[in-house]
Amino acid sequence: MSDEPVIGVVGVGYVGLTTGACLSHLGHTVVCGDVDEEKINRLRNGEIPIVEHGLTEIVNEGITAGRLEFVVGATEVGERSDIVFLCVPTPEDRDGSADLSFIEAASAEIGPVLREGAIVVNKSTVPVGTTIVVGEVIQRADIKVVSNPEFLREGTAVNDFLHPDRVVVGADDRGAAENVAELYSSIETEIIITDAASAETIKYAANGFLAMKISFVNSVAAMCEAVGADVVDVVEGIGSDRRIGREFLQPGPGWGGSCFPKDSHSLVHLAETRGYGFSMMRSVIAVNDEQRERMVRKVQRAAGTNDLNGVTISVLGLTFKAGTDDLRDSPSLAIIGRLRELGATVRAYDPTTTGTLSQIQDSFLKGIEVQQSVDEAMREGDVLVILTEWPEFRSLDFERVKELLSGSAIVDTRNLLDSQSVRAAGLDYDGVGRKA
Repeated sequence: MSDEPVIGVVGVGYVGLTTGACLSHLGHTVVCGDVDEEKINRLRNGEIPIVEHGLTEIVNEGITAGRLEFVVGATEVGERSDIVFLCVPTPEDRDGSADLSFIEAASAEIGPVLREGAIVVNKSTVPVGTTIVVGEVIQRADIKVVSNPEFLREGTAVNDFLHPDRVVVGADDRGAAENVAELYSSIETEIIITDAASAETIKYAANGFLAMKISFVNSVAAMCEAVGADVVDVVEGIGSDRRIGREFLQPGPGWGGSCFPKDSHSLVHLAETRGYGFSMMRSVIAVNDEQRERMVRKVQRAAGTNDLNGVTISVLGLTFKAGTDDLRDSPSLAIIGRLRELGATVRAYDPTTTGTLSQIQDSFLKGIEVQQSVDEAMREGDVLVILTEWPEFRSLDFERVKELLSGSAIVDTRNLLDSQSVRAAGLDYDGVGRKA
């Protein structure tokens, strides 16, 4: 391994692009490849195809400094790199397992052209044993495979990469693990070097635990509504305990996104294939499904009818969380889907879906009347539903809301609004776990 290894990244989605740009920012020479030629051409021009705070700046910094380059396909990445990060999708398969076909295809493409003694790094979220799978596909004794899971939150991915709580590197070859760990030497954080299976398990266990915290607080919110308590005060009380902490104790419409849903199902599937039922994780998933249905029932109560035919629902927020344009497994879209099944017309606004919709956005938003402003979404709505916690929704003018809506009900699934101000304007308010 050379003193200054060239870093390759295969796949320039959320994880790959952030990984490549941030490693470049740390001073490494990085070449990123993807099969999407249009995306590569846009990136070469400094155009970022995703919404991610701070990413545009460090991508353009890397390009200008000559440390960051984009190429089409994985072959050139393999030929030019000493350490290659695989950052390709691992979608959920029908049986709940992770689909490794993209990982295997990328490994097969780079295997024959890798430099002697190169290291391949699994950055994608993959089940235990994937380092072995990649090694079997590459079929070269001189190539070592390392697990280096990502712990990036969409919307804060750049900051999470550059200021992580820890870096985890796992390999059955200590030297290969140390070479990968060295890439992060300029970052002040704990670096955990372990075996490959443990590193892969750490990623799944971390996401499973975070999903569990969200499902727990959503269950507590339901209990608060039942007994007349206020979840805001309850969370303050339990979150101040250092053993518990306040992070991920914000009730809402349920967890979603590109990681938690597929990783939770994959964790259950992985455990089952090894003879363990993992009933706790099953319950976490079931509570999340139930939470989405609870939000639907709130909208039905606000509309005064279970049959939503002829009812117009005004929705604010479509992405799975604020700070990203990612619509994958968005709780908002799941809830909207149920409302439409019940006959509702849905008019929606999200700050990331203004202008002409992209092909991907259009595929997610079929059947939804996507509007270009908050006012347009609210106009003539029977019920206003807040489904994503975009900061701009906090400052709604409630007199204006009252003027635009046909009805008077607001369902705030993110507890974003001040309930007293809403009611003072003559509107009805229903949050999650809030005292009436």
